[in-house]
Amino acid sequence: MKFTLGWLKRHLDTDASLETICEVLTDIGLELEELEDRAKEFAPFKVAEVLAAAPHPDADKLQILTVKTADHDGLQVVCGAPNARAGMKGIFAPEGTYIPALDVTLKKTKIRGVESNGMMVSEREMGLSNEHEGIIEVLSSYEIGTPMAEVFGLDDPIIDIALTPNRADCAGVRGIARDLAAAGIGTLIEQDESPVACTFDSAIGVSIDDTEGCSLFLGREIRNIKNGASPKWFQDLLKAVGQKPISALVDITNFMTLDQCRPLHVYDADKLKGNIRVGAAKGGEKLDALNDKSYELVEGAVSINDDSGVIGLGGIVGGVSTGCEEDASHVFVEAAYFKPERIARAGRDHGVESDARYRFERGVDPEFTFAGMELATRLILEFCGTDQTEISHVVQAGAMPEWKRVIDFDPAYTKQLIGIDVEADKQVTILESLGFVVEGAKVTPPSWRGDVFGRADLTEEVARIVGFDAIPEISVRAESSVAAPAETPMLSRSRQARIALGARGMSECVTWSFLSQDNAKRFGLNDNAAREALTVVNAISSEIDVMRPSILPNLIDAAQNNAARGYGDVALCEVGPVFAGTKPEDQDIVAAGIRSGHHADRHWADDNAARGVDVYDAKADAFAALEAIGAPAANAQITRDAPDYYHPGRSGTVRLGKNVLAYFGELHPAILEEMDVKAPTVGFEIFLGNVPEARSKGTEKPYLKLAALQPIEKDFAFLVDDVVEASALINAAKAADKVLISDAYVFDIYQGQGVPEGKKSVALSVAIQPQETTLTDHDIDALMQKVIDLVTSKTGGSLRG
Repeated sequence: MKFTLGWLKRHLDTDASLETICEVLTDIGLELEELEDRAKEFAPFKVAEVLAAAPHPDADKLQILTVKTADHDGLQVVCGAPNARAGMKGIFAPEGTYIPALDVTLKKTKIRGVESNGMMVSEREMGLSNEHEGIIEVLSSYEIGTPMAEVFGLDDPIIDIALTPNRADCAGVRGIARDLAAAGIGTLIEQDESPVACTFDSAIGVSIDDTEGCSLFLGREIRNIKNGASPKWFQDLLKAVGQKPISALVDITNFMTLDQCRPLHVYDADKLKGNIRVGAAKGGEKLDALNDKSYELVEGAVSINDDSGVIGLGGIVGGVSTGCEEDASHVFVEAAYFKPERIARAGRDHGVESDARYRFERGVDPEFTFAGMELATRLILEFCGTDQTEISHVVQAGAMPEWKRVIDFDPAYTKQLIGIDVEADKQVTILESLGFVVEGAKVTPPSWRGDVFGRADLTEEVARIVGFDAIPEISVRAESSVAAPAETPMLSRSRQARIALGARGMSECVTWSFLSQDNAKRFGLNDNAAREALTVVNAISSEIDVMRPSILPNLIDAAQNNAARGYGDVALCEVGPVFAGTKPEDQDIVAAGIRSGHHADRHWADDNAARGVDVYDAKADAFAALEAIGAPAANAQITRDAPDYYHPGRSGTVRLGKNVLAYFGELHPAILEEMDVKAPTVGFEIFLGNVPEARSKGTEKPYLKLAALQPIEKDFAFLVDDVVEASALINAAKAADKVLISDAYVFDIYQGQGVPEGKKSVALSVAIQPQETTLTDHDIDALMQKVIDLVTSKTGGSLRG
């Protein structure tokens, strides 16, 4: 919203400086976006007089001028303007001045061998117009040294504020002045809103068929006026904010929009066909608009019509057919109230941006419709009135929309909500200065504040006028000022799982929480009663009508879609809900993922890169996520009882006793075949709700403690039955001495020549970490024997010779 300081002072009686006004504007929520002080910008350019003009000795089109300025009695200036002559006054730019349109800084120079000091400038060089036929010539009455800004009316600073959508009342200069007056920056000047004298009844009637879109429509006929150019001061105000003056009638409507936030429209009454009717467009009507564009009206738009058809898009733009030209002498003035939602929708549908739409869609003051008509009429009389001018009584259709609302008022709530302790009497004074009516514990907002609905809004009004800098500072070190963490343990685990899986190169998906009946059967939902209970009654598609018992089928479908587009090697993950039944305890949050295709891209230096994904890839993903969320994965057991949709010999269950933490493994070949998946595919599912709470509430890792003594590694080979799990050997070896044995792992399994049928050879490496003293050979031998004895007793195996 742009306006000049002088424009503001038409409504605000103040002695405050420009800097103070701009500072207070921001303080009260009307944030200063830009301040353009053209008087400072054009300060070096001043009126000067040409004392003499002589021909240039070496150039026919150049003259040597002697120029008298405020600082010099006679400067030599070389000039090529045809209108330069002795005795004229123009605008002089001294040496060192920046010329905006030329983008140069003047220097003393020689032109064709003659010294030139500064220049006499043209309007185009000053950015005032495209005129460049000669230098600027000003009236002889101007004193030498008069600033150019004063001559051209550019000495009025332009203020540009950023309006929030709720402050439609400040889309007019008077609303801004009202707020500043309430903040103590001067006094709001009263304006004459009384009815003008009327002499006849309008021959043009109005009616409303669409009262929902337009609840109130006022019209007034004015005869025998003389349209033409508006006064210079009026044009200067409009030019300053980017409006192009057109004619007095058009300029008045533009001025009322910007000055009072009261959009109006003026019709040429001689072009109207019959009466005016306001209705809802049926769709398809044509309108040639005043913005030089043609529109086909969308159904439901508020349309202004006469007997010839559509003559305007209500609250947005008028039509060419009834527009006022320079020779208009008989007009009909419109002031109406349109519903904001209807104007916003029609503006978007038709792609029209206008000053009227900007204000109507935010909500103008309905009560001011009558006063706006009277103010506009006075301006028309002032600028266009003649001795024969006649004004009709106002024609009204519709009624004032209901806008009044009463809000409970509690002065103590300001302290409670904002933290500012403001006396009750002062709060009442502030609200009343803003136009609110305060009656005890009840407050009625003014008609121009359609954004105020509750007591929190009243508190905001008090706070912004008092100043947000009055809110007391509170140290963030105080325990009471630090809010409790909003993240629950489940949210923390979900976030940590996403990060861990993303770090392993997996792409996160967000899929539907439902799937097809066939996939539900394949992935664990085999009970007919349960499946029926989980069927979605109002499914968005018959193909996805069951709440998912597993995330894996959705990820497999996503992998298939990628493969169909040439991306066969994928790693996908998702964290989300799964549903085993209708009860709350049947729902769990699961971190699931799949890998399909090759382990990695083929590479000439890596023979292993082109291998297909296998169970160990899924296991690594699952354990990485488990460790990230704080699960005691190192203490977990791995069993073979994974669900049927996993490969029975290449899958596992991670559990703590009876508590299942995760499943992992290759997916069952039969299921992959049913789903038409040809690439090797593995997956995992981590049940975040089954992960036990960490004993420590902190997130820090334990200190790294490096042993001072060198570790020892000893290898063993045990002959065991081929059904014995490798983890049984590892757990038995570690149990031999939980202090000295730091790790144990299998590094080879062999079946074949030299190993009996039904047996396998398992090679085990045991890491021994001395703690306090160096171990002797006797100590090591005793420990190794203890490992052998414990593995033998726990697994039924024997040490290979």
